[in-house]
Amino acid sequence: MTGPLLYARSRALPLTLLALAGTTVFAVWAADRLDAYLDPYRRVPVVALAPLLAAAVIGASLYSASDELDRTAVRPWWPRRLAQLGALTALAALVLPLAVLGHAETFGPPAVVRNTLGCTGVTAAAAVLLGARLSWLPAFGYVTAVYLASSGARGRAVTVWAWPMQPGAQPGAWAAALTVFVVGAALYAARGARAEGPRG
Repeated sequence: MTGPLLYARSRALPLTLLALAGTTVFAVWAADRLDAYLDPYRRVPVVALAPLLAAAVIGASLYSASDELDRTAVRPWWPRRLAQLGALTALAALVLPLAVLGHAETFGPPAVVRNTLGCTGVTAAAAVLLGARLSWLPAFGYVTAVYLASSGARGRAVTVWAWPMQPGAQPGAWAAALTVFVVGAALYAARGARAEGPRG
């Protein structure tokens, strides 16, 4: 039992869980302030931004203070990395939809789950390339750009490249988000987060 507890503390998982809970409370509050129950399209900011915030929280937990120990360990680390990423993503995908219950065919729980998977996949891949501290940046840039650019866009390709802004039932958006998650999770599990300089 000591091993998992030490691993959880080294990745700041208690703080991560607290931050995910705070993100969920904020998403519920924001959806209520937008009167999203009146019109599901008012939920778009919550459906796009709450998964982005959760992915940023998850990305911060991917930091390893003992990168050299991880690389020289007798047992492979990829199962622990994959379990951590999978468990945190599953938790976020379970609690964030509480903010947008109902309207599953438009901007309801399925859209939040899909965006949580996609944003977390982008963040996990970015942790490998940029490090955990900056892992939120590509997902933030992409979701922001799509949020601003996709309102007037038309065509089949839009459901793929603008997956964060699509209704919950769009197959192209699901395929894109799932692909991004699988690729990002595989990269992170195999390589871990990029080594960073000491804090401070």
